Amino acid sequence: MHVYARGEMICINSLHIGLNRFLLLTFGLWPYQQSKLVQFQLVLFLSILATFILFQLTTFLTSQCTPDLLINVLSSALFFITFIKCLLEQLQHIRNELTDKNEINIMKEYASDAKRYTAIFTLCVILLAFALLLYPIWPRIFDILLPMNETRPHISPLFVTEYFVDQEKYFYLIILHANTAFTIGVGVMLATGTMFIVYIQYACGMFRIASYRVKQAITIEILQKNSLKNENLIYKGLVYAVDMHRKAIKFSESTISRFKVMFFLLIVVGVICASLNFFRIFQVASLSCDVKELSLRLIFVIIHFCYMFVGNYLAQEITNHNNDVFATVYNVQWYVTPLQIQKMILFLLQRGTKAFTMNIAGLFVGSLEGAATLLSTAVSYFTILHSTQN
Repeated sequence: MHVYARGEMICINSLHIGLNRFLLLTFGLWPYQQSKLVQFQLVLFLSILATFILFQLTTFLTSQCTPDLLINVLSSALFFITFIKCLLEQLQHIRNELTDKNEINIMKEYASDAKRYTAIFTLCVILLAFALLLYPIWPRIFDILLPMNETRPHISPLFVTEYFVDQEKYFYLIILHANTAFTIGVGVMLATGTMFIVYIQYACGMFRIASYRVKQAITIEILQKNSLKNENLIYKGLVYAVDMHRKAIKFSESTISRFKVMFFLLIVVGVICASLNFFRIFQVASLSCDVKELSLRLIFVIIHFCYMFVGNYLAQEITNHNNDVFATVYNVQWYVTPLQIQKMILFLLQRGTKAFTMNIAGLFVGSLEGAATLLSTAVSYFTILHSTQN
């Protein structure tokens, strides 16, 4: 399947983003289809989320941060539509430049990984969302399947709301509104999040190709034929490797810069929500021992730390692949190359002394160490809340 933009063809099949395209299309975020109907779809989704936030704020209960998270994610996703288009075009342009069979296979390998990750995350989110959406109406379902002499008591909704109407009379409408808002928010986060995974996997593939080009430039066969022609071949191969490395860095920086607002909001809201849920877990375990609420709070905490870990793990992968390029430069037989080539390689090794990291607005560096820091921060805030209560 192909789409056209700025005179350049974007091949969905070659980029292996069919599932990502479906997710983005579902929520009106696919950048190559922005009709009036899609614009209406976006306004409708935003209205549903906005009204859901409004009815939550009427309760003056700020402990539930999930709606804020959803609206922040949606507003960020809408802002990133044009940037997603730009990044896709960069990917296709880089993909079209590859002619070496091994380089194409390397990119296909990382594209397949991205496709697999997208499928796994989509399946997990669908199953979890389905369970959470059905949670408030389980008693009604059991009343139908396993009727009792008396009606089972209602389970409180996941989110505290105030619609200023009879909650019993309009129970199903309230649940429908809440579930729709929840589905939109989670769906948007899934669509944009899995697209980010695609970008990171392709960036890793580009770093891997840069390493491959370094190895190919300085092979034993070329080194054994000491001539001006072979020196030019080595030089040309290294230039191609440096060019791909530069593109990988530029693409990685473009990706993080486009998503930095969303990441910053996710980090801040995620840490706060995790701390509040930790605190609520402690309260429930100490006072009421409500297994249902305890389970839900644990699920919320697990979700927060899962996306924090995955995001930081992907950032760590970028850093590791960048380091692998310079490790490859160091490990090849550069010491038997002509003097001019050695000077060029020395310059590359000097560049390798400066680590490349996924930096979010200069405030946070994505890495496994960063994930541990976020966990530590959430626990620290929970400790402060607990000590304040005491």
